[in-house]
Amino acid sequence: MTGKVTTVDGRVAGRRGQATRQKLLDCLAKMLSGSPYRDVKVIDVARKAGTSPATFYQYFPDVEAAVLELAEETVRESAALSELVTGRSWTGKAGAATADKLVDGVLAFWRKHDAILRVIELGAAEGDRRFVRIRTRVQGALVKPLTEAAESQLGRGRAKPPASPAALAGSLVTMLGAVSAQSKSLQSLGAKQSELKPALSLLVHLGVTGRKPTK
Repeated sequence: MTGKVTTVDGRVAGRRGQATRQKLLDCLAKMLSGSPYRDVKVIDVARKAGTSPATFYQYFPDVEAAVLELAEETVRESAALSELVTGRSWTGKAGAATADKLVDGVLAFWRKHDAILRVIELGAAEGDRRFVRIRTRVQGALVKPLTEAAESQLGRGRAKPPASPAALAGSLVTMLGAVSAQSKSLQSLGAKQSELKPALSLLVHLGVTGRKPTK
């Protein structure tokens, strides 16, 4: 968390207040891992953080506001995903390594933020524009650099793709997110975790370059 932190009534929070606010967010994040966010109550978050509902209300007007703050934190961290694509080579064995590292990075990101990403997806699916915008920003961290990578491959003489680079990039990012979120379900259908990563790497490489990766 960076920048000035204020309370609900506009006062600037000191170091201790900032620590309390962050503890409330951390406790909420843990609770979302096991409970639907609409079932989480202020008193439960406050109790888990070892403080009172009155303290919670100093920093957030309700649980939803705290959930949205967690979502914004996730957006800020998602910006680093672009580094998995920007400036990376997609040629030869280096291209295969780029696809592998991208898949590893996305899977790790989803594991770390699984609970809040599920909340974001639920809110977006229900048409809540706030969550739609947040989901778009998370996806955008990868869609833009992947689009540029696919366009660069076109400039290297790659055959014209069956879809636009932006459409391919958007589809790849959506696929990565869906598989990351549903890996346990896919494993129950016979797709082992050890098999999912190579499959995703293959599809990403094919989508960006139009070619199978060189191993």
